[in-house]
Amino acid sequence: MYTRYFGLTEKPFSIAPDPHFLYLSELHREALAHLLYGIESGGCLVLLTGEVGTGKTTVSRCLVDQLPKTTDIALILNPKLTVIELLSTICDELQIESITSQASVKYYIDILNHHLLEAHAQGRNTVLIIDEAQDLDLDILEQLRLLTNLETNTEKLLKIILMGQPELRDLLVRPEFSQVNQRVTSRYHLLPLQEEDVFAYIDHRIKIAGGGRTRLFSDKAVKRISQLSKGVPRLINLLCDRALLGAYVEEKDRVDRDIVDKAAREVFGSGKKPEKRPGLFSSPIRLQSALLISLILILILTGTALIYFSPQLVGFPPKGQITTYNTQDKKVSEITTIQAKKPEEPVQKIKKDPQNHKTIQTINKRHENVGKQ
Repeated sequence: MYTRYFGLTEKPFSIAPDPHFLYLSELHREALAHLLYGIESGGCLVLLTGEVGTGKTTVSRCLVDQLPKTTDIALILNPKLTVIELLSTICDELQIESITSQASVKYYIDILNHHLLEAHAQGRNTVLIIDEAQDLDLDILEQLRLLTNLETNTEKLLKIILMGQPELRDLLVRPEFSQVNQRVTSRYHLLPLQEEDVFAYIDHRIKIAGGGRTRLFSDKAVKRISQLSKGVPRLINLLCDRALLGAYVEEKDRVDRDIVDKAAREVFGSGKKPEKRPGLFSSPIRLQSALLISLILILILTGTALIYFSPQLVGFPPKGQITTYNTQDKKVSEITTIQAKKPEEPVQKIKKDPQNHKTIQTINKRHENVGKQ
């Protein structure tokens, strides 16, 4: 839809693993070099891992294009197979005909070994590539290890490339997979792109799509794409494709940061973005601390309210009555009743009495305290 508007011959940001658009960053070149070395050096197992969308499949397709014509390739995209299904699929990929519909594991291994020996005699190499290898079961990995035993006196007849997510590395270090892990002769972990590579990646794909040196994304837009995608090529493609469509709808010549933010809300859904700052109570420790502080505040406020509204609980007399203690004869007597509606109202006059002078001073002081309350 937007290709003609921007003068492009094709969509530059398809998520299909097209080797034609492969941008060989330093990381991707290293990954490709490891795969080529693992095959040409006579190794038996080569490992390529990386996060989802970092370009493992695209690198493998580029590898297939760079292998010599004397290489036979069997590609398995669905590793959720039984041992029989695995061997049958390998034979189908290598165009090895089976003469029976009820073949056993031994039968498939025999005809596969026979085919590999003939190919080796003709100067041909055979490579097995398995994608999503982190989903392989224990029995499948053990069968792959046994397939690496198909060899001559000097060379392995079958080279196997396992590609998968980081869980594949964790899987192979487990004790039950130690024999498989020992057969790995080359391994590489593909990391996401750095910010400078994101600039080059976007320019490269636009140029391949017929855009020449046209800058269809502002610098701020590319930085925002790098931040949102975290350098994952698949997410970069999704954001760029939707951003170009948004610029086309708004009739703009290039994509700016605002368009990228709108595209992110549509790509990631519900306004959510892949990178989100932690909330105030996102941590369990923070949540417990907040609850404890709230409880302490409630207790303080409750105690303050009780003291204010019920002064007799802390030793003060009721509002309507003040009593005094005569320090001379130790007798308790009720002097008078005072209506303490307002602290400013004067205390009712009491007859002067030299003997009660000290008592009157005590009454006045207590009344002042009550007024303050």
